[in-house]
Amino acid sequence: MERRQRGLSAGLLLLLYQISQVGLQNIPSVTLGVLALNVFLFLNPLRPLAEACLSVNEAVHRRNWQRLLLAPFHHADDWHLYYNMISMLWKGIMLERKLKSIWFAYIIAVFSVLTGVVYMVLEILLVILLDDPSYEMNCGVGFSGVLFALKVLNNHYNPGRVSNVFGLLISSKYACWVELVAIHFIAP
Repeated sequence: MERRQRGLSAGLLLLLYQISQVGLQNIPSVTLGVLALNVFLFLNPLRPLAEACLSVNEAVHRRNWQRLLLAPFHHADDWHLYYNMISMLWKGIMLERKLKSIWFAYIIAVFSVLTGVVYMVLEILLVILLDDPSYEMNCGVGFSGVLFALKVLNNHYNPGRVSNVFGLLISSKYACWVELVAIHFIAP
């Protein structure tokens, strides 16, 4: 589980370049804060990945509920951070302007916890349906669940749009699913 590299790396430098291209003045405050928090925690993790990742075994059986808060804001490596934060940058700019900062901050906080709960429920269902207890041990980190939820919310507020996903023009109502699959293959 411990793949993380410390310090400035290619993914982090590319992320900082992309943020500079957008311009700090063009990024709403909560979005900028989420980006900064994720970069800060990547460079200065609160816990090693093995102690921050979310699993049924750790969170439910061992009652280590702090992982619900830690897992979304820790990333496996610089490219995992890069892909998640680029997605956050664009979704945050669109949604925070539409919803305003206070409401957007609330949504980020709620989604950060709820996506972890959904992840654990799905893992428990896999244990039950497949009769395979190894799913209780799957341990995940990252902001992808929150981003997926933001994408669905963005599609709700902007119906009928077309998204460019890796050069393919796809109806926005399906783009979140294509993006989810793409992210899984790029940074599983």
